[in-house]
Amino acid sequence: MNRPGPPRNAASDFPSTDGLAGTRPASLWPETTRPADAPSSSFATTRFDPMAEERSRLQAQAAAAFDVCHPALALRAVLLVQVALALVALGGAETLTEWGARQAALAFGGVAATLLWLVMVCALRQPLRRFEAHARAAVVLAIGGAASLLAWVPLWWAGLAGDAGGLRVAAVALAGVALAGMLWAWLDLRSRIWHPANASARLAELQSRIRPHFLFNALNTALALVRADPERAEAVLEDLAQLFRVALAEAGASVALEEEIDLAKRYLAIEQVRFGARLQVRWQISEDARVAAARVPPLVLQPLVENAVRHGVEPAVGGGRVAVSASVQRGQVVVQVSNTVGSEPGTPGHGMALHNVRERLRLLHDVAAQCDVWREPTPEGEMFHARIVLPAP
Repeated sequence: MNRPGPPRNAASDFPSTDGLAGTRPASLWPETTRPADAPSSSFATTRFDPMAEERSRLQAQAAAAFDVCHPALALRAVLLVQVALALVALGGAETLTEWGARQAALAFGGVAATLLWLVMVCALRQPLRRFEAHARAAVVLAIGGAASLLAWVPLWWAGLAGDAGGLRVAAVALAGVALAGMLWAWLDLRSRIWHPANASARLAELQSRIRPHFLFNALNTALALVRADPERAEAVLEDLAQLFRVALAEAGASVALEEEIDLAKRYLAIEQVRFGARLQVRWQISEDARVAAARVPPLVLQPLVENAVRHGVEPAVGGGRVAVSASVQRGQVVVQVSNTVGSEPGTPGHGMALHNVRERLRLLHDVAAQCDVWREPTPEGEMFHARIVLPAP
């Protein structure tokens, strides 16, 4: 069925002249005719492929294990190494003073070696994700030995590390390999138990929470369009199918921000069919590749645009505006959803959507991501803003 439509525009201005302009992903407007008996493209992506799912799971696990670029994770790694070195220093010390002196010497070299290891593994995190397990372990251990030697050289140069005999150099390298092995095992274990069973169940429930009220309205909208405009009715159903395909995906996985933006466009496309001219949408998406590649939990943007429609547009008699922007600022990816606040009282919220977004961002990015909300008076009226800050890939 031919379904021609307006070209995709990432930054259309207020107001929209048509309910679907500037908001629909290009994939919803195929250039060729689809036979009536051919399956819809949105359903073709849901074919069951157990090997693909297993490959994705293993790749995600490897990514979680070696994503050591978060400041909080680096701090924990340094503290873990310091505890291990303190126990080593305790083994040969006869007095507390002797233990303190040995611990100070080990701590200086240990912190330097750990930080060097973290920096090198962080820089190589993308290639490491593609390695087989044994090759990845070998590279990580080799980096540990190299980092230990690099941290030991300044101590030796200052005369604080004894002679530079072959046995001592080998011992320093082996110590670095041992510490790298300990950190590697800790990171791998951490990636396996990061989502306990109860947390996974809670996140799965939150991820799949698309309001039944929205489903009811979307289906009613499609039914109303079946006879009058079957092409738009099909578009609504395809958008709805894509939303639920993502909602039923495995909890805990991460997706590219580009996919989340595409999903938010599908959601707003459905709502624009329902609200018509009452809902005006503006998109300002940077073409920076880091914006498209930033990692986020699935369905993390959709609750924000849903809140914008539910609390900013739906209760207002004259409708309202929703603006979505994404850009790179100060080395971070910033996503912002803004909406007008009408004078009419809307449905009171309980903050569950924002709590859900913050919790899932914390589980994926720790302290490297944040979600803030605030109100701002403007000449056109009060605006509500929700902003997500993500680490740039």
